[in-house]
Amino acid sequence: MTVLTAISPDSSPLTRWLRRAALVTASARPVIGLALGGGAARGFAHIGVLQVLQENGIKPDLVAGTSAGSLVAALYASGMDARKLEQVALKMDESALTDWSFPLRGLLRGDALGDFVRKETGGLTIQDMRVPLGIVATNVRTGDPILFRRGDTATAVRASSAVPAIFSPVTISGQEYVDGGLTSPVPVQFAQKMGATFVIAVDISSPPNPDTRTDPFSLLLQTTSIMTKSINRWELAAADVTLRPAIDTLSSVDFGARAQAIAAGRKAALAALPTLRAKLAAAGWR
Repeated sequence: MTVLTAISPDSSPLTRWLRRAALVTASARPVIGLALGGGAARGFAHIGVLQVLQENGIKPDLVAGTSAGSLVAALYASGMDARKLEQVALKMDESALTDWSFPLRGLLRGDALGDFVRKETGGLTIQDMRVPLGIVATNVRTGDPILFRRGDTATAVRASSAVPAIFSPVTISGQEYVDGGLTSPVPVQFAQKMGATFVIAVDISSPPNPDTRTDPFSLLLQTTSIMTKSINRWELAAADVTLRPAIDTLSSVDFGARAQAIAAGRKAALAALPTLRAKLAAAGWR
């Protein structure tokens, strides 16, 4: 597995993360990493999870995101608290994230998504985020996942969210990248590579549909679901706690169900809270 640590050529250590890591080591408590998975519109469930963590004083030391998870991770890492995240999500205009690519109508360029991220994060680069951030995308040429730790946040989120046949691939430093969910649906191991010693994973992937239709778009979604399920078998095994919001009935393209997805994320996090607290305490968290 090839992991690049930067969008820009500069791959020097992140001073902010090193300072945080030193403090964590000194206090002998676990480094809490949050791994937010992909799932398009189902990604609003991540906001509900973050709300419950915030309300209970559980603050991630770092966050890694794939696809929809990369968008929520970027907003959170920029300093936006969970309540503000919900406000932004509920007033979000879906058209602000979609821009047709001509003449290949049917592909979204992703520029609108990039503009949204840049505006809501105040233009912060990945290395300048208030919480250490990692964004996962997939290299089209090699098929390898890449962890972006430096560079333009909006570009990295666009790359991570570039679902094939829906979003256009994103070119970064001469290489093309697409959806991080193809290789790391829930980036648990990348959170560990960033320094996490305790990983909370949030899986919002769609299970394979036994009643799927045979049109090209339905088959694309079904194929992605099958692949995601296979990869997650080993990826999630490395997580300390895995949350699976009950959103199987929500479509990954239904942006109208955002409030329902947020509520499902809250419910899943509240249900897991006793187990999460017990495991954190066992790991030295106070």
